[in-house]
Amino acid sequence: MSDRGRRVHDKDLLDALEAIGAKSFQATAWRITRNGRPPLRGSTADGRWSPPGEFEVLYTSLEKDGALAEIGHRLALEPVWPSKMVQTIHALSLHAERAMHLPDLATLERLGIDTARYKNYDYASTHAVAAAVQFLGYDALIVPNARHACLNAVVLLENRDPSLTIEVVSSETVDWAAWRGTQT
Repeated sequence: MSDRGRRVHDKDLLDALEAIGAKSFQATAWRITRNGRPPLRGSTADGRWSPPGEFEVLYTSLEKDGALAEIGHRLALEPVWPSKMVQTIHALSLHAERAMHLPDLATLERLGIDTARYKNYDYASTHAVAAAVQFLGYDALIVPNARHACLNAVVLLENRDPSLTIEVVSSETVDWAAWRGTQT
C-alpha cells in the first residue's frame, strides 16, 4: 500500500486551501520531453509538486521560456552538458475545471512554504500542499515557476475529468545551444 493511503493532512492547510477554492483554467502551456516520451504522459517521480509515488502529475509552464528554464536548470547541474540529448518542446492546449491558484510567493508563504527556499530541492512543504490539493480533488495547481518569472500549471492527472482533453498544439526540437547562448 502506498503512503498516499496513510497520509494525514493538516486540517489548517485543508481549510486554507478550501478557502482559496477552485477556479476554471484554460491556457496554452509548454512542456519539454525527451524524444520518444509521449508529451501527455505524467510522472510520479519526486518533484517540487509531486510527492514520489503518490500520484501522477503533468508539469507544464505557462510560458515557453519558463519550460526551457526549468529543464535547462536541471541539465546545467550535470558535470557536462548532455549535448547528444534530443528534446522536444510542446505547446499544449490545457483546460482544468477545478484548478487551485497559488499564483505568488506570498500565497505559498501563507500555506507554510518557506519561500526563501523555494528554488532549493527541499520539497517537504510543497509536497504537503500538493498532496492536500490532490486529496481535496482539485485537478491542477497554478504555481510560481522556480526558475523564471512566470507561472506553471501542474496537472493532477488522477483528478482530471476525462472529458477535458489536453491536446498537443505544436511541437519542435529544442535548440539547447541557442538557448544557452541567451543565458549569459
